[in-house]
Amino acid sequence: MSLLTTPEERFADVPDYDYDPQFLEVDVGRDETPQMAYVDVEGEGAGDETFLCLHGEPTWGFLYRKMIPGLSERGRVVVPDLLGFGRSDKYDSREAYDYELHYRALDSFVEQLDLSNVTLVCQDWGGILGLPYATANEERFARLVPMNTGVPSGRQEMPEAWEEFRSFVERVEELPIGMLIQNATATELSDAELAAYEAPFHTEAAKAGAREFPDMVPRKGGGDGAEHTQRAAKELQEWEKPAFVLFADSDPITRGNRDPLRDLIPTASDQPDVWVEGAMHFLQEDAGEAIAEHIVEFVDRT
Repeated sequence: MSLLTTPEERFADVPDYDYDPQFLEVDVGRDETPQMAYVDVEGEGAGDETFLCLHGEPTWGFLYRKMIPGLSERGRVVVPDLLGFGRSDKYDSREAYDYELHYRALDSFVEQLDLSNVTLVCQDWGGILGLPYATANEERFARLVPMNTGVPSGRQEMPEAWEEFRSFVERVEELPIGMLIQNATATELSDAELAAYEAPFHTEAAKAGAREFPDMVPRKGGGDGAEHTQRAAKELQEWEKPAFVLFADSDPITRGNRDPLRDLIPTASDQPDVWVEGAMHFLQEDAGEAIAEHIVEFVDRT
C-alpha cells in the first residue's frame, strides 16, 4: 500500500479552474500523513461567511468551478479534494480506504484551517461525510446545504440505478471516469471538461479510491460508516440552524432521498421548496451558477 501523487502537468489544461492549489498534510490516524489539496477563494465582499464545498464520487473540486464565482461574492469559498481524488494524495489499494480515513482527513483539514461560520455545501459522498461531521462539530457550522446526498441508515435497499453503477465499477478493468460523469450529467461536457475529470488519475492504481467509494456506501448487507450516518440522522432531527435541501429533479440515484431528508431536518421546511430542474446527479455541472444564486439568497435571508 503506497501513496501516489498525480503529476501537476496532468492539470495543465484544466479549463475554468485557474485557482492556485494549496496543500495540507492531514492526520488520518496512520503512520503516513497524506496531503489534501484545496482551493481557497475570497471575493472582494467576502465578509465573515465561509462556504465549504465537498464533492463526491468520482469527481474533485473542479466540479464546483461554476459555483465558486457566485459564492465568492458573498464569502470565502474552500473546496478540498478528498483523499484519492483531484490533486490530493491517493492510495494505490482499495483496502487502504474506509469511512474513518475520509472522516479523519476532513476533521484534520477543517481543524487546521480553523474554519468557522461555515455553510456546508455537499453533494454525494460530500454529504455522507460532511453531514455527520457538521452535526458532530456544530459550533463550526452556521448552515447546511445538502444536494443529491443523504445520511443512509445502513439498512436501506439501494435504487436499481445505483446497483447497476456499482456492478459496473466492480467488473470493468479500466474505470472510465469521464464516461461515468457524463452519464450522470444532463449537460453535454466538452472534451476538455471530460479530460479534466480524468486528469487526477494518472494510473489505474490511482483510481482505487474511486473504485472503493460505491461499495463503501452504508446499506443493507454492505458498506461502511453506518454508525456515523445513523448518529447524524438523529442529530439532524434536533438541528436548529438553517438548512436548505437542494436536489436535482432528474437524478435516479438520490431523488428519493430528498423529501425524507427535508422532513428530517426541522429547519429545512422554513426554506423554499425548490427542485433544480433539468439537472441530474452532478447538478453543479448542469446548473452551477443558478445553484450558487440559490445558496447566496439562502445565506442572505438567514
